Amino acid sequence: MTDVNARIDETVKNNDVVLFMKGTKEMPQCGFSSRVAAVLNYISVDYTDVNVLADEEIRQGIKEYSDWPTIPQLYVKGEFVGGCDIITEMTLSGELDTLFDGNDVAYNKEMSDKIREANG
Repeated sequence: MTDVNARIDETVKNNDVVLFMKGTKEMPQCGFSSRVAAVLNYISVDYTDVNVLADEEIRQGIKEYSDWPTIPQLYVKGEFVGGCDIITEMTLSGELDTLFDGNDVAYNKEMSDKIREANG
């Protein structure tokens, strides 16, 4: 395992929810990262954000680590979940709630329901 893979692996495995994104959860730097961070922030998920723009090795390494070509990338309990489109679909279908419930990840169910109501 390369040094960057080891760093990514440690981050993914030592945090319940990790979002590799462009920018930070407080200041996303692209629309796709902003959308996923907005969902997680809105439903009050406690997550670790990793700004891939701050580290070129991480930016390239995460694509190899997950075998997924785009950023953002969401991980829950060490498992890759997906990027923006997948997280959006999972949010609207309720699958993200199910994933969080099944992994004992705290979130605001009422706010999650409000997202679906607003987009229903």
